[in-house]
Amino acid sequence: MTPAINLAKKAKISHKVHEYQHDASSESYGLEASEKLGLAPEQVFKTLVVSLDSKELVVGIVPVNAKLSMKLIAKAVGAKKANMAEPSEVQRSTGYVLGGVSPLGQKKRLKTVIDASAQQQNTIYVSAGRRGLEIELSPDDLAKLTGAKFSELAQ
Repeated sequence: MTPAINLAKKAKISHKVHEYQHDASSESYGLEASEKLGLAPEQVFKTLVVSLDSKELVVGIVPVNAKLSMKLIAKAVGAKKANMAEPSEVQRSTGYVLGGVSPLGQKKRLKTVIDASAQQQNTIYVSAGRRGLEIELSPDDLAKLTGAKFSELAQ
């Protein structure tokens, strides 16, 4: 079990774990998850870590078929600027490898913002902590477990 799955179990929230055969040559881990699990891309979300001008790391969760707007995530957390965080910083702070970063069970709990489109879904899928593993849960449960807020993030 990954820290993400353990957290969901410990919190006793309703969730399902879905596994698929990850292809190392896949260019987009999120779109690969959507295709292999036969899901609409609007229902599968990717976990991205950005670095703010204050050097604080923040998590943005957006649909796999969308791009995270740096302007919108900065605005959502009251910062002036945001850039994608360095991969080594991401791995060190979350404890997960790129392509398998889960918003749940991170080593250091980071401020989290979920794209508002998630609220239109009954359940969404996010990484369960490793490539080829997704966890399905309600957007509200994800927000509760991560202390996240919902905001427009996708461009």
